[in-house]
Amino acid sequence: MSRILVADDHPFFRLGVNAVLQMGGHEVVAMTGDGDATLDAVEREDPEIVLLDVRMPGRDGIATLQALRERGDDRPVIILTVEMSDDQLLAAVRARVNGIVFKHDGEDSLLKAINAVRNGLRYLDGQLIDKAIARASSANSPSPFRLAALTPKERVVAAHVARGLRNREIASLMETTEGTVKVYLHSIYTKLGISNRTELAMIRSSEPEE
Repeated sequence: MSRILVADDHPFFRLGVNAVLQMGGHEVVAMTGDGDATLDAVEREDPEIVLLDVRMPGRDGIATLQALRERGDDRPVIILTVEMSDDQLLAAVRARVNGIVFKHDGEDSLLKAINAVRNGLRYLDGQLIDKAIARASSANSPSPFRLAALTPKERVVAAHVARGLRNREIASLMETTEGTVKVYLHSIYTKLGISNRTELAMIRSSEPEE
């Protein structure tokens, strides 16, 4: 069971999500209708997971996610949406969104997403990943081989990240320490102008090998 905050500006939809979550054994600790109220409720109720509607009055879901990350809040966040623009999708990925669930996908998708983020995984539809790759490729460096800036060991780390491996697993495969892997990742992020593993995985997947 998880303690969850639900943020959506439609009361009827909030009640529906609340019912689904309760059937799934979760506890809804707060329901809010805009970004500012959500930020206050997160601080007050300290939920384990936050569900954010992408469209809300005032501070929308993306801006609320960004505000959480800017204040050092790394708790899992799942975006709920009917549709997303390419720019919204890329902004959400860059803000380290943990999951994106389409409202028309049904209750099973929401519960699967919650279970995934509870276990440290991401829940993103394959088509969304494809869109994010395409948007990131057009929005970032014009160089067709951005990975060429990396050292051989950094490229190995990037390849392992693209496979979904965690730092401990990468360290074991490379016969080094987790601290060394973190140093490699910091260097990779700096060279590629990115901020998280999802962006690195997208670049690694979208670029050809030398």
